[in-house]
Amino acid sequence: MGFEGKLTRPPGWRARKSLASAPERTRRVSGYPRFVLSARNRELFGLIPAALLITAGFTAIFIQSERSTAGASTNVTLNHASSASLGYGALFLALCLAAHVVIRIALPDADPYLFPLAAVLASVGVVMVYRIEPVLARQQAQWMIIGLLLFVATILLLRRRGVAVLERYRYTIAAVGIVMAVLPRLPGIGGQVNGAYLNIHVGSVSFQPAELAKIAIVIFLASYLHDNRQILVTAGRRVLGVTLPPMKQFGPMLIVWGAAMLTLLITRELGTTLMFYGAFLALLYVATGRLSFPVIGLVMFALGAWFVAGHVGHVHARFVAWEHPLDRAIYEAPGGSYQLAQALFAQADGGVLGTGFDRSLLQYPVELSNHVIVHRSILPVPESDMIYAVIVNEVGLAGACGLLLVYLLLIARGLQTAILARDSFSKLLATGLSTVLALQVFVIVGGVTRVIPLTGVTLPFVSYGGSSVVMNFVLIALLLVISDRARRPFGAAARR
Repeated sequence: MGFEGKLTRPPGWRARKSLASAPERTRRVSGYPRFVLSARNRELFGLIPAALLITAGFTAIFIQSERSTAGASTNVTLNHASSASLGYGALFLALCLAAHVVIRIALPDADPYLFPLAAVLASVGVVMVYRIEPVLARQQAQWMIIGLLLFVATILLLRRRGVAVLERYRYTIAAVGIVMAVLPRLPGIGGQVNGAYLNIHVGSVSFQPAELAKIAIVIFLASYLHDNRQILVTAGRRVLGVTLPPMKQFGPMLIVWGAAMLTLLITRELGTTLMFYGAFLALLYVATGRLSFPVIGLVMFALGAWFVAGHVGHVHARFVAWEHPLDRAIYEAPGGSYQLAQALFAQADGGVLGTGFDRSLLQYPVELSNHVIVHRSILPVPESDMIYAVIVNEVGLAGACGLLLVYLLLIARGLQTAILARDSFSKLLATGLSTVLALQVFVIVGGVTRVIPLTGVTLPFVSYGGSSVVMNFVLIALLLVISDRARRPFGAAARR
């Protein structure tokens, strides 16, 4: 009877079953068809919110600007706002669509959410910088175009062999990163800003080389740990219950990392130093699985921070301002807590829902003795270091939480890429890049909200800063290249 039961199945039933289980555009759930978008189409639709944010943001700015002008006509205001804002939104969408086409062709299996999330953050940045200073917003848009060009170039260069090709040049990449980090201290091209050496100036172009250094150091650490992770775990001696890795394998990594830390301390750019150190500990933990390594690293960092805070004047002033931001003597002292205190006032004034877009007061008029009126800044550097305080003031805690949620989603997709990666170097590189991005957000938001001492780190994609925008787009491109190979079906033919 079992034999007859087998004969009752119609001919070709296996072929039909195989055909039915192939990927389809329509799936059935509980008997009802459900339309499922492909990864690239999800990415395409994900770009629409970014364009809408640009359009809505510029519309609000133009309407507020026209309303503050005496005798402005409502119809003229709306016509001007709609035409100009739609034009900006269409231009932004066109740039993102061009990058999307490259991703669709070169990396068809890449993560569909990384680029749209980055585009949403970039749109917020362009609108906020324009609201603060239109001239800077135009420069920011130019840097964004350069960033997208490097974004595309990174994808096209690495689409065939993947990020594995970077392993061959790890020492060269590390050397370039260290040299770039120390350039701001050189006379003639570097300069001191608020006690730190951040930028290099070549003609009219200003660039923050630490943004390139952070990616270079992460590539080196990921490559070196990929080759020596097994020895670091199994070899070495146990001292007080802690396994110390052999210096032969651990030494070169410590030397290059120590050189990077030393150059950053020389330039006094402590925010980037904190990001590098955090990425170093995260990669060390992921590579070895030993919790003792990051714990020892944190203890060493605490001791080093205590020593530096007590002996380096610039760092000591930052710690004192952090501890007593409302002390009148520190508040009024040059380089004191004025910037931090004003940021706290701005966030408190915003409340839960904010004062309204384009409504925060950034400058106030002062009449001099010769009856000349000048405008002084209430919130120093609002387009860069303090842009998060401006956002909280205008859209409130609710809007700031929405912005931080986008960052969390972006970081989560980066870590998801690390989980899916099929080789240890890609896993470590994706982990390091995501960790650096997360630490950068934490350092600047934590500094503005007085969780940690304030440093001069930019908010990724949002703050004004050409080098930050450019290198963060390169960072996203590297994550996309890794995710494409991680999400590619097993046995798929290599692409040309």
